[in-house]
Amino acid sequence: MKGKVAVMVEPHKLEYQQYDLPTPEKGALLLKVIRTNVCGSELHVWHGGHPVKKDGVLGHEMVGLIEKIGEGVTKDHSGKPVRAGDRVAVTYFQACGRCRSCANGEYVLCENTYEFLNKQPEESPHFHGTFSTHYYVHPNQFFYKVPDIIPDSVAASANCAISQVLYGIDKSQLKMNETILIQGAGGLGLYGAAIAKESGAKVIIIDGVQERLDLAKKFGADYIINLHEYDTVAKRSSLIKELTNGNGANVGMEVTGVPDAFSEGIHHIRPGGRYVTMGNIITGAFTKFDPGLLTRKSINIYPVNRYQPWFLNKSLDFLASNIHKYPFADLVDADFHFEEIEIALNKSINREVTRASIVIA
Repeated sequence: MKGKVAVMVEPHKLEYQQYDLPTPEKGALLLKVIRTNVCGSELHVWHGGHPVKKDGVLGHEMVGLIEKIGEGVTKDHSGKPVRAGDRVAVTYFQACGRCRSCANGEYVLCENTYEFLNKQPEESPHFHGTFSTHYYVHPNQFFYKVPDIIPDSVAASANCAISQVLYGIDKSQLKMNETILIQGAGGLGLYGAAIAKESGAKVIIIDGVQERLDLAKKFGADYIINLHEYDTVAKRSSLIKELTNGNGANVGMEVTGVPDAFSEGIHHIRPGGRYVTMGNIITGAFTKFDPGLLTRKSINIYPVNRYQPWFLNKSLDFLASNIHKYPFADLVDADFHFEEIEIALNKSINREVTRASIVIA
């Protein structure tokens, strides 16, 4: 039996290659990929600008069926029994359990987190990314059974976008009746709005695309701010203070990936507030910043890159509990076949689609 992988041999050049399906080692799984999404990280790789991955098998955001089970695997990481044919979501990174960070319980900072992600497909077990017919789950990756109520189109986003935002909001210690300002109404921002709303917070969201802002209302946003209507930092800051009784937001969350959004965020947060930044992941991009303002307002900053692995299970629980309350399925607006991955990548880069999904099984 063979499977196929989509390999980026260089930026903007994709090849399809075939390899024998591996037999999982002890503690590992082989999945049949059902659906995998084009995440912003894939676009950075496709452009050649990702700080870690420069080529190889693309894809990390997915849902799959267990096809082969390695010795000793009888349950997922929450203790639920699993067998061949079950749908699972998997952390796209590993927690090696051996490095200094893991020894301190900081699995999110594992020093070997991408040990397998950067391997070339000719190296066994070949299926290192999810833009493939199959995906190999290593023993140090966490995986969880997907509740039946969650459709494939929604489950595919759980192991990246939702888990990361849920972890970020948890780090911010957002409380009931507090106000959160979310910069960006893409997938991360919309998931964040729903999570914050379910936490009992008031939600303000900023974006420059009116269609995204309209969708934000369906995801729980109490107030929306269009960048083009309020076209300066001063105007936006004044409005946010007006919406928060002159105080500013208790929590800010940057999910735009725009460096200037980070430097702007501290203007909108109340003294003693908290600021989560997770959109800016590309090193070497700069913005003018006012460190004195940060100091005088005593704002705590929480950078978020990945998440503690068990937050994937928390995100699945959140989706299952709210699947009929928020239009999660609407966040994927374009489906593509396996052979159309290059088209999906290019349309995503050109903003012809909001979030592309590759349907494989």
